[in-house]
Amino acid sequence: MSEHIKVSREGAVSVIRMDRIEKKNALTRDMYAAMATAIRDADADDAVRVHLLMGGEGVFSAGNDLGDFMAIATGGEHGGEVFEFMDAMIRARKPVVSGVDGIAVGIGTTIHFNCDLTIATARSSFTTPFLDLGLTPEFASSKQAPAIMGHQRAFALLALGEPLSGEEARDAGLVWKIVEPERLEVEALATAERLSRKPPEALAIARDLLMGDRDARLALCRSEGELFGERLRSDEARQAFQAFMTRSRPSKS
Repeated sequence: MSEHIKVSREGAVSVIRMDRIEKKNALTRDMYAAMATAIRDADADDAVRVHLLMGGEGVFSAGNDLGDFMAIATGGEHGGEVFEFMDAMIRARKPVVSGVDGIAVGIGTTIHFNCDLTIATARSSFTTPFLDLGLTPEFASSKQAPAIMGHQRAFALLALGEPLSGEEARDAGLVWKIVEPERLEVEALATAERLSRKPPEALAIARDLLMGDRDARLALCRSEGELFGERLRSDEARQAFQAFMTRSRPSKS
């Protein structure tokens, strides 16, 4: 279990919290593996009724750790931890609720296309700078995004890289509800607890109907992932990452 993933229990709710604030909750392979394990373990526990994904104050997640990306771009191994997490999320038999405050970048945004309910603050910012890094959409977002928000909003988000504020994300259908930052934790947990009191068999059937074909969604994740992996090793992506890392280094006086 990664030290940067904290798992706790609030009644019938399993709370999975990203806790790498100093790196804006950038997700490493170990963090993906830990979240996948937490979801599967809670899904197998009859005492758990709902999964709740949380970040921290002012930051949900900055997306994938760029160090991992650079390692792959320069010939390193592309592990399966990311897909294991996607598989656990999509195959989860119990509802997945998420709470967002602040930045949600890359998979920090696309994860919510695979949640049942997302509660966010108005100061949240959802963005997917995939193309700026020479990459392509992932986590079934190439289908989920246009289905939820229409082609043009989805294209602006996934291709143009246009950010969505919390309220814009709500209006687009990515987010269910907007609350004040100081209310996020309370509202997210209260929503998860409300779901936990529903008849579990009826809730599972309703989710199956709403989720649609999970195998098809996972197959799309794999197809997107293959393209994503190819792009990570492309000259275009390597140059984009090097330029980004150069800009991110503090200047010497």
